[in-house]
Amino acid sequence: MNNYCENKQNIKVIILAGGCDFGRCPLASHLPPALWPIVGKPVLQLLLQQLSSQGIDKAVVCSNGASSLLKKSIGNISLMDLKFLEEPLPVGTAGCIRDAAGGDTDSLFLIFHGVIASLPDIETLIKTHRTAESVLTVALKPEFANNGLHCHAQGIYICEPSVLNYIPQEGYFDIKEGLIPALTRAGATIHAITAPSFTPGFRDREEYLSVIAGYLRNHANIDKNFPPSHWNGSKDIWVSGDVKTGADVRIYGPVVIMDNAVISDKSVIFGPTIIGRNVFIGQNSLVENSVLWDGAKIGRNCEINRCIIDYSEVVSNNSIVKNEAVTHSQCNKLEKMAKNVMLSVSDKTNRLFSSVQLEFNKINCKLAHWRGSEIPKTHILRWLGTIALVGVFLWSYWHGFVDLWKIWQRSDEYSSGLLVPFLALYILWARRKKLAQCHVKPTIWGAVGLVLSQALRHFGLFYMYASAERLSLVLTIASLVLFLFGWELFRRISPILLFLCLMLPLPSSLHSAMMIPLQHLATISAVFCLETIGFAVVREGNIIHINGVSVAIIEACNGLRMITAFLVIISMVVLLVYRVWWEKLLILISSLPIALLCNTIRLTIKSIAFTMVAGEKWETIFHDFGGYAMMPLALGLVICELWFLTKLTTTPEVVKEHVIVNKSRK
Repeated sequence: MNNYCENKQNIKVIILAGGCDFGRCPLASHLPPALWPIVGKPVLQLLLQQLSSQGIDKAVVCSNGASSLLKKSIGNISLMDLKFLEEPLPVGTAGCIRDAAGGDTDSLFLIFHGVIASLPDIETLIKTHRTAESVLTVALKPEFANNGLHCHAQGIYICEPSVLNYIPQEGYFDIKEGLIPALTRAGATIHAITAPSFTPGFRDREEYLSVIAGYLRNHANIDKNFPPSHWNGSKDIWVSGDVKTGADVRIYGPVVIMDNAVISDKSVIFGPTIIGRNVFIGQNSLVENSVLWDGAKIGRNCEINRCIIDYSEVVSNNSIVKNEAVTHSQCNKLEKMAKNVMLSVSDKTNRLFSSVQLEFNKINCKLAHWRGSEIPKTHILRWLGTIALVGVFLWSYWHGFVDLWKIWQRSDEYSSGLLVPFLALYILWARRKKLAQCHVKPTIWGAVGLVLSQALRHFGLFYMYASAERLSLVLTIASLVLFLFGWELFRRISPILLFLCLMLPLPSSLHSAMMIPLQHLATISAVFCLETIGFAVVREGNIIHINGVSVAIIEACNGLRMITAFLVIISMVVLLVYRVWWEKLLILISSLPIALLCNTIRLTIKSIAFTMVAGEKWETIFHDFGGYAMMPLALGLVICELWFLTKLTTTPEVVKEHVIVNKSRK
């Protein structure tokens, strides 16, 4: 056997770059995985540069029909004779070896998948291969799972030229399913080695992010071409000199931020993360363990977690994207789907209008026969106009309704907002008899309100204030009521319209400003109660140490969830009970101290319970269901308050004297 370590001219490297679906990686249909970037460079380019630095001067890239795109993306690699094999049809990994060899029976073949970001020492690999005297050497990576140690192929193979005798002359043939069984049947030696010293390849989004994490932890890979910035004293953050960062931006490495990126105020970046060139991140957004490719744009108040954001892709405001790959292919499909839907809706609307007009004429004739006269056209037009306005309103705000639904589903603090529309409908139904007596007189001021509410909505859309968009929804409903029914009905249901505001989440700035003070207040009040009961308590920030047990008062325990839930319930009670206005106002104001009191009681009971029971199961029970147990207590306090106000304000009855005359004595 030739001394390959000393004469690397006898080595031919075969790179399996593959096409868009190679390696079962269907993330970005427009871009092969070998061109996915790592710190601004395609992973295939990094692989070729490492091969060139280790003295390899011959390489064949199997492109599976994407040779022109690969050539354009990686550019020229100096000191390397690089050839591209077109392969319009899939031939398998072993078929790639056969075609790339091109009749060469003297070279040692090194096969690498094109998605390997960091290579081990090639001479060490070849030496191990020669020592084992094997025909085929497979590099494996050990992984520990629940039932023991497992090894997975990492896309590195070393083959003797003799393996070509076991590969068919044409057609599809794979290494694992075809070549290895053929060599085993022939009695050839196949050797497996573990290769923990290099970053493995990737087949999907999870593995790609894992590769990014390993690459960023190895500072030597980055420091060669990207000097560290020591941003805020951190050694594992690399920030380009022309990056713009706003106020209160927090970055926790390892993180790479490339040229012309913009990170707005109060944004938080958690590594391992790569922010590509010309990326924009809006205010109050969180990016964690993700890769944002060049030109991506993230809106305000977004949360991006374990994601890949495609080139120039836009994530809208207030979005939460987790464990996803946001690609152009998805957007193109949605755009085509939207156009098809709009064309279909337009065609069906015209047909529906003709059908409705015909049926309406029939119904009107029947009603005229029953009543002896036709229905006035003004009434008909009024109801049709009302239905049309409501339909346009629902269509226009459909995205807002979907956004609210997502917030109610994912946010514990604002999940009670889901009940508000249904409770408002119930209150309207309870008042239906009084509302039916209102005189209907439409007013032009409703149209003015519609214009102003839409102006507020577009202000929120333009300046990315989601809270303004949501508030315009309630204002639009109020304006429609005023426009269609007039002032009398509007005044009657104005408290219910205000009640609808409780379905909206607080503005993000106000929410953020309240979280820490409420958390601090919850901790102090819980400590006070525990000390009053007789426990020895030590408070350290938001952590309570009691009887050797540490209880953390996290942000979720700050009481905001109870405040929003109790405010919804007590507001409904205020709208249903018959009391004077100042009593209702007093009951409504009391919802805040009642919520804080119940939260303090819950935290006190939770802290005491943690000193008596242990285990994650019990902790989950006390944490998750403790809030529900406080609901009856809060309602009981409200009932007691109503009873007290009744006793306090009810005028005692005047006892009249009655003269009883006994007529029998007369």
